[in-house]
Amino acid sequence: MPNPRRIRLRSVGVVLAAALTGSALAVPAAQAESSGSPSGGPPGGPLTGLVNPFIGSRNDGNTYPGAAVPFGMVQLSPDTGHNTGYDYDDDHIRGFSSVHLSGVGCELGGDLPVLPTTGGITETDYAKYAAAFRHDDESARPGYYRVRLASYGGITAELTATARTGRQRYTFPATDQANVLLNTGQSLHKTVSTRVEVLDSRTIRTSLTGRGFCKDTRPYTVHTLTRFNRPFTSYGTWDGDEVTPGSKESTARGRHGAYARFDTRKDRTVEATTALSYVDAAGAARNLRAEGGGSFDRVRAAADAAWERRLAQVKVHGGAPALRRTFYSSLYRSFLAPNIGSDADGRYTGWDRKIHRTADSGGSAYYQNWSLWDTYRTQAQLLALLAPRESRDMALSVLRIGKEGGWLPKWGYGTVETNVMTGDPVTPFLTNAYQQGLLAGHEEEAYAALKKNADGVPPADSPAVGRDANTRYLKDGFVPYLKGRPHHKPGDSDFDYGASATLEYALSDAMLAQMARDLGHRADADRYAARARNYRNIFDGSTSFFRARDEHGAFTGPADPAKSEGFHEGTSWQYQWLVPQDLPGMLKLIGGRDRADERLDAFFAYRELLRDPEKTAREVWVNGPYDYYNSDKYNPQNEPDLIAPYTYLSTGRPWKTTDVVHAALTLFTDTPAGMTGNDDLGTMSAWMVLSSIGVFPVQPGTDTWGLSTPVFDRVELTLDRRFYPAGRFTLTAPGTSSANRYVRSVRLDGTERDRTYLTTDELRSGHELAFTLGTEPSDWGTGEGTAPPPVGTASGAGRRW
Repeated sequence: MPNPRRIRLRSVGVVLAAALTGSALAVPAAQAESSGSPSGGPPGGPLTGLVNPFIGSRNDGNTYPGAAVPFGMVQLSPDTGHNTGYDYDDDHIRGFSSVHLSGVGCELGGDLPVLPTTGGITETDYAKYAAAFRHDDESARPGYYRVRLASYGGITAELTATARTGRQRYTFPATDQANVLLNTGQSLHKTVSTRVEVLDSRTIRTSLTGRGFCKDTRPYTVHTLTRFNRPFTSYGTWDGDEVTPGSKESTARGRHGAYARFDTRKDRTVEATTALSYVDAAGAARNLRAEGGGSFDRVRAAADAAWERRLAQVKVHGGAPALRRTFYSSLYRSFLAPNIGSDADGRYTGWDRKIHRTADSGGSAYYQNWSLWDTYRTQAQLLALLAPRESRDMALSVLRIGKEGGWLPKWGYGTVETNVMTGDPVTPFLTNAYQQGLLAGHEEEAYAALKKNADGVPPADSPAVGRDANTRYLKDGFVPYLKGRPHHKPGDSDFDYGASATLEYALSDAMLAQMARDLGHRADADRYAARARNYRNIFDGSTSFFRARDEHGAFTGPADPAKSEGFHEGTSWQYQWLVPQDLPGMLKLIGGRDRADERLDAFFAYRELLRDPEKTAREVWVNGPYDYYNSDKYNPQNEPDLIAPYTYLSTGRPWKTTDVVHAALTLFTDTPAGMTGNDDLGTMSAWMVLSSIGVFPVQPGTDTWGLSTPVFDRVELTLDRRFYPAGRFTLTAPGTSSANRYVRSVRLDGTERDRTYLTTDELRSGHELAFTLGTEPSDWGTGEGTAPPPVGTASGAGRRW
């Protein structure tokens, strides 16, 4: 029968569902604040002053410093020539474009770069008309960006945003040739076709159709409407190198755009508001009417207030100023995506390319941009904790994609599937939402969609690949590694990474088995539980590591696990620990807890780490943002290893988890190079936040949070009472430091506990988790039954079910 605890969570959620009809994206206006430096903010002052949006803008962290509100459709930010937008080492800005995603690894977005210039329109390539700038003349904080351009006589550009509009304010020199260039034909991705229309003396409308992200995809279209605060004196369009003054409309496939000219000899300021819609031109116009009012300063203050409320959900005490800045900057980036995809009138474009209304699905907001292979491991859990209302809408949006497009997403951008990355990440994403009580009233709907995804393969006429190796996986118990197999759809194929795809499938099967058991689908639960143990089928006893198998079942590729093949962005060493559903079973395969502990020590270079943790993290571990292969060491910069430090909880050495986690945290700093790897829509940032406060989702797709020592003396979480009745949860670790970091005891609401994990239920009903620390490891958490138990596997059925 269903788990009684799950019944209780779902019954609470049913009550909540009636009240949750949408996400509050509008924010009240507040008094404008003066601009701050990227890393300003005195202790006790506004938390937005602690955020440095430039973190991760160097060394391919691929973040953006521009203006956005939490989960906003618009991310108005400068593009400097880097393939994903902005790079701190560049010195020219090509335009301020409206669409960016934090930390993506391939070209994406950059739609409608807008740049103020002066003089004649002689160049139409933004690489040639780009404006020079210096970082001394640049600043940013949440919801606001400012830069003084050194070119064109010196122009100051300021940016802010609402959910669906980007607001620009340009201060020109005194001239009768102050221009604003709207470049429709040059984006970060491949532009298919664009159209511009000058509607009147203050308004320009565009539509941009593009495609691509790592590999080619189906095209998608963004509609924009830009309205200036005063009439322009002249205008025109360009197509290629040809500029046509006075032209009111134009359609082209190549370099293309429009310009508006102003006389700034008396009034030097020009403001423009650009609204976006993924539906149609009417949607952009409605979004402009709904969110385009108010002064620039009023919009900027509202954006700042929205971010202050988000950041204030986590208040930390203790820690050096640089650590606090790094922490709140990571928390800020964790709230940048997924992004609202529905217009102000509730319409959105589904993956069937048809227009739908949120009112037809209960009225909840519709979200898009799903980097699921990344976010299912950290960011989804952080948002479920701190933004449960939005997280519920996000999960329901994923279900809508499955209903309207036929299959659940893998890596969705805007209105299309990219099929980037491998495995079955949508399953732990949705089972996590279920376990956190976010799918109330939709449990069976979600289960049916997940079952279809887990047991089938999308047909040839579907743009999705899903589990494209599922037929062989279900037949043989593993995904064969078929090197060089032709791709029949854009994106990645699981056959290209058979070994890691097997591990990812098995993890997802375990999480689905638990959900099936909860809902009373016992036969399905048994079937998925058996499949959750398929990780054993790629274990090579002769090497004691996972290895890829070919189509005949023979192990293939180099026997050296550091040079293994068939693993996506990693090696067998790094994927060894990706069995969170059954770590006891996996540890037995490699010789038991002591042997596994020795292997973990080698993997993390543990002895060197104890002598110099920061040097080990930066010089011994893998540290290139795209340096995935030929390594036997921990890669803190990429997703397959995010859970790995917490494996020590299962070997009975929880203090080593703290040692490794705290060493990895040194890679995050408050500088432009202070991001470890690509942020991947908040994935790495969420890892930093969760590991800093001492709770981490060690079994993604379920409700288990592993414990390590917080880096702050006190952390106060303000939680949504509709999901967390207590409304607050506090973690205390008095005196925590690099020397005083070992747990001696843990108490939950005064009751001592030896377990090295919490459940969501305990977070929901508890008030305080108190750590007592010391300078040497203790026996806390080392006994039998103290580690997170198996989940969704035959070996773990008795303990979890």
